[in-house]
Amino acid sequence: MRAKQLTDLLKKGDKIAVSNITGREASQVTGISQKYCTNIVGGWALGKGGQTLDTPQGPIRVFATFEELLRLTPKENHPNKILIYSPPDAVYGEVKEILKHGAGIVDTLYIITEHVSVEVTAKIYRLCLAARVNVVGCNTLGIINVHDHVRIGAVGGDSPEESFKPGSITIISNSGNMVNTISSYLSSVGMQVSFGISTGKDRLILFSLKHFLMLAEKDEHTKIVVLYVEPGGTYEAEAIDWMSKKKFSKPVIVYVGGAIAEKTNVSLGHAGAVIEGKTSSASGKKTLFDDYFRIPPFTPAKKYRKTADLAEALSRGIRVDILHHIPLAVDLVTQVLRIPKDSSSFKPLTLNPWFSNLRELGKELPAELSLSPGTIPEPYKSQYMMLRKGFVDTMVRQPMRGASRASSNDGAVPRIYGYSLMSLMRERSFIAGLILYWTGSLPRNEFEERLAEMTLTASLTNGPGTISAQGAKLSASAGNRPHSAMIGTLSSIGTVHGGNGAKAVSFLLEIFSETSLTDPYDKSFDPIPLAHKAAAAFKKKKDAAKAIGLEYEKIPCLGHPVFAHEAVNYDPREQVIYQFLKENGKPQVFLDFYHALAEALRENHSTSKVMAVNVDAAIACIWLGLCWRAVIEKEMTTQRAMDIPFAAFALGRAAGGAGEFLDHQDYGTPMDMRIPVHECRSLTRPRE
Repeated sequence: MRAKQLTDLLKKGDKIAVSNITGREASQVTGISQKYCTNIVGGWALGKGGQTLDTPQGPIRVFATFEELLRLTPKENHPNKILIYSPPDAVYGEVKEILKHGAGIVDTLYIITEHVSVEVTAKIYRLCLAARVNVVGCNTLGIINVHDHVRIGAVGGDSPEESFKPGSITIISNSGNMVNTISSYLSSVGMQVSFGISTGKDRLILFSLKHFLMLAEKDEHTKIVVLYVEPGGTYEAEAIDWMSKKKFSKPVIVYVGGAIAEKTNVSLGHAGAVIEGKTSSASGKKTLFDDYFRIPPFTPAKKYRKTADLAEALSRGIRVDILHHIPLAVDLVTQVLRIPKDSSSFKPLTLNPWFSNLRELGKELPAELSLSPGTIPEPYKSQYMMLRKGFVDTMVRQPMRGASRASSNDGAVPRIYGYSLMSLMRERSFIAGLILYWTGSLPRNEFEERLAEMTLTASLTNGPGTISAQGAKLSASAGNRPHSAMIGTLSSIGTVHGGNGAKAVSFLLEIFSETSLTDPYDKSFDPIPLAHKAAAAFKKKKDAAKAIGLEYEKIPCLGHPVFAHEAVNYDPREQVIYQFLKENGKPQVFLDFYHALAEALRENHSTSKVMAVNVDAAIACIWLGLCWRAVIEKEMTTQRAMDIPFAAFALGRAAGGAGEFLDHQDYGTPMDMRIPVHECRSLTRPRE
């Protein structure tokens, strides 16, 4: 072993070359690593000499062989670390070429390749030992030096900065992916990482656990070591023997996986997970570590007393039986041994379901099991948003003559989306049945029922001067029946009067389609930044249109001709709904966005006053909230989501139109809606 400390394996200033760099995995990892730390100087691949590999930090040259890379690369850029991605049969030849041409230049090899034969691995070990070159692998994922902000290999995945912040723990793991997982876990107790190391887990591990611990002992940043151990091999027994004899000075937290598979034929996936003797089994390794620590495995429920005996035991470390207990055990060690925390910002270790749709079952489950959707991490969030972008209509179209998804009648029981109409009559309200008929699902609670009902009540009237009310009064004045008056009301509603809610939903879908919002009542979601962004975009369009004398498209459902004369304006109907939400401690993200937008437009001088969020906006926001889960889960088309608020306004106003008709029929006179001749103006001259 040539390395004397962990930084000898990887540090800032090291230069890396990659074999088989144009391969699918190698090229992807190279691009991400180059973005993270720009330490790759070139690569080689058979038959690909003269090509380049494009990365966010610029192209990387590809050579035909390692010898050509050295010959055509300036000496100051010669690589001292090599990342080997070659196929198993080619690994031995690659190592021989690297050692031959890189003598005195290359100090460390990382062999990513899995399933290199035991015979070849043993030959590689002897060659590297003779050349005094470190070799890590085979089947390693690489190493990350967090303090120096450098990595080699794929440790950290596509976003290493998300999982790894500089700290005082070195993670040494047979599994590369577990390095990332454990690092994320540790942040829940304010601890971060110095080195993240994937040892690999082929039958032979060329850089053993003992040697990694020897280097960690000398690392000034490392205060605690966390191990992830799998069955197979005697490396842990060798390491424990060394730690006991040398009195290893740093506490070790260890998780040994694979015990569940000992009495089964389940394969653990890694070639090195082959049991050979008692000390290589999972249970055997657990016993070895427990004997070394001289303390029972960590139990979260136990109240540990901070005694001298406990401190003496924990100075060696402790084993955990469950992987996600690692941060709790680390926390205990830091408290008892008075090791400072790396961060004051703790990220709780909780379940983070990306999607959740328990429907009616969610009402029956305890709160701790009825989980709400969490935050989707990158890069998966971006990929998910691309799939969601535009809310593509995925509904399958088919002939609908005599068929309906919404209703059915088997000759005995009429149903709405499978629910018996009679049961709805007995057990639910009209508004609950209406929500079911329009959205395909019953409301989740009485709160949503009440909100929807308020939108219908708000739609009943805005006085006899409204266009739709006049439609009903004209019908009464002409001597029609109530249904004709209601039709007259409906025919007086259009995209400007009543239909503006559909435009509002379209506007909101455009704004919120790029967010991860899953619950319209999410208290943690802040719509204010979205409002300021939308206000800035509107101002830019408005200013550009005014500069060339064109009309500009206004934001739907902001402002009202009746409620428009104060510095800060409100539509009293919308305010009832808004205050009801506040009284119940429920934010409604879409309606909160509209209020924030009205203020943002005044702040950036797009408007001279805070415009009223009108009742159409309230209806649009409430009904989009009722539809939101179905829309984002592709169970409802965006067209339906836009039509429902229009239908809600129309239903309420049609009922109000009937009220105007009945009033006018009782107290009006025939033909009294006719405009007298003397009040009419002719805009053309007589032709005769």
